[in-house]
Amino acid sequence: MSEARVGNSSQLQFCTETEQCLLFDRICETDKYEVRHYDSVKWVSTDETSLFMEIAAMRAFKRLFNYIAGANENGKKIKMTAPVLVKISEDKSFWQMGTYTLSFLLPSEDQTNPPKPNDNKVYIHRMADMKVYVQTYGGWMTSMSDKNKASSLSSALDLVGAEYNKGFHYAVGYNSPMTMFNRHNEVWFVVGDDPVCPSSEELES
Repeated sequence: MSEARVGNSSQLQFCTETEQCLLFDRICETDKYEVRHYDSVKWVSTDETSLFMEIAAMRAFKRLFNYIAGANENGKKIKMTAPVLVKISEDKSFWQMGTYTLSFLLPSEDQTNPPKPNDNKVYIHRMADMKVYVQTYGGWMTSMSDKNKASSLSSALDLVGAEYNKGFHYAVGYNSPMTMFNRHNEVWFVVGDDPVCPSSEELES
């Protein structure tokens, strides 16, 4: 069941600011990235067009926060979870307007029948079961840091001939904007075929 994969935050060392987090199975890892498997779960999402991710995320975050604060058909307050995802098109150049999709993970108790959003710009959707290539980093998640890390991960994947969806990536955050230190961010590319995790010996041969 999807509910089983939205679990207690104590199960993830880097997801400590919410009661529930998106759980995963680690398939393999190298010194450059890891591969995870995520079950299909429901998210609440909204799209925002802007020049920069930071501006789009700020506007979209407010819209989604209103939903979990009670702007839904039941007036229900919904628990904040982690991570927060931002879907970013790989076709966008740095100085070009782009559409960003921000998503909050719905907690386990709202996975089956989440309340309908009042705002027509907010929608519920189920993300498919997926495997992702992951690279982590600290500090603040900005347009520049995300672009650099996405480039770093794609280069590492291209080097080993990994198949992945090159049309978009996810910028992934686990911390409140109020958290100043020990921040944990990630960049994800969706695996396109069988995951590739060569050992250091294989890379050197």
